[in-house]
Amino acid sequence: QRLKAAVHYTVGCLCQDVAEDKDVQFSKQTIAAISEITFRQCGTDGYFLILCRHAKRSTVTTEDVKLLARRSNSLLKYITEKSEELASSNMEQREKKKKKSSAAKGGRTAGEQEAAVTESEDSNMA
Repeated sequence: QRLKAAVHYTVGCLCQDVAEDKDVQFSKQTIAAISEITFRQCGTDGYFLILCRHAKRSTVTTEDVKLLARRSNSLLKYITEKSEELASSNMEQREKKKKKSSAAKGGRTAGEQEAAVTESEDSNMA
């Protein structure tokens, strides 16, 4: 019962966000219907977690979620786009950390390191 109430609350919040963004209104009956469908869908797809265990994994991956969302093209598209955005953002953060850690090890910033390399190449040519 608490889980169902949590789903209803979350759906209500999402509907409110969409209503503000798209300048539309959702009736209480509409929110209740969306909540009920969402709750039932989660129950129907509860086997999904069992499949992950069967595959001897304790972590649900993005590919697992995409597999679950394949029945809804728009949802699958949205999840794929967000997944790619997150992956891109994570790669950028990793690169920044690598640059910072390598600069800290050498005691120089990336720009200073490039200048030092250029100076040493110039002196080698002379």
